[in-house]
Amino acid sequence: MRKIRFTGALVLVLLATASFALETAAQTLKENPELDKKVEAFLAKQSGRWYDMNVPRQDAQLLYDLIIKGNYKSALEIGTSTGHSGIYIAWALSKTGGKLITIDIDEGRHNQAVKNFKEAGLSDYIDARLADAHVLVKELKGPFDFVFSDADKYWYKNYFMDVDPKLKVGGCFTTHNISEGGRRGGGSLDYLQYVRSLDNYETTLNSAGGGVLISYKRAD
Repeated sequence: MRKIRFTGALVLVLLATASFALETAAQTLKENPELDKKVEAFLAKQSGRWYDMNVPRQDAQLLYDLIIKGNYKSALEIGTSTGHSGIYIAWALSKTGGKLITIDIDEGRHNQAVKNFKEAGLSDYIDARLADAHVLVKELKGPFDFVFSDADKYWYKNYFMDVDPKLKVGGCFTTHNISEGGRRGGGSLDYLQYVRSLDNYETTLNSAGGGVLISYKRAD
């Protein structure tokens, strides 16, 4: 009987601890209703206009949710386009107290993204770089706890390998345009198989939108 009572008490303690941890994480989120209104108004204005290799809304929302859930603070985006995903990432980071580094090689897309970030009210949370990600990703010191890779598909594995040492344990590496039957010639299928082979990563595929591979780093 004592063992049963002890086990029950232990379960209650664990549940209480988990509940406290969730409440503490929720309490650390920063509220900024005015910023929320500004971002929401900008997104409503731009609805249906995100072309030029931007992600669909459901994928952008997924990135936002992952950052909030993980309470991530140091994010890297490889492939800015004109900023749709970056806006959702930075919006989430405004609540966790973090900042985003985002990279694009195309000057036109970069300049438009910078304008969009400013109009959305998120410039303070974004360091937008006009650069060749093949070079810059190697040079960035990190550490990062959230990554979104959405640039040249044939370089996906290289980006992952360059960032992996800089990704914190518990961090999340997400990759766009991945599917179970991905094109081997474009590198996405090889990349999918590679990431799934890593014992220190837990990987799932979200296919609701354009296909987002979600890989959590569980150990070094």
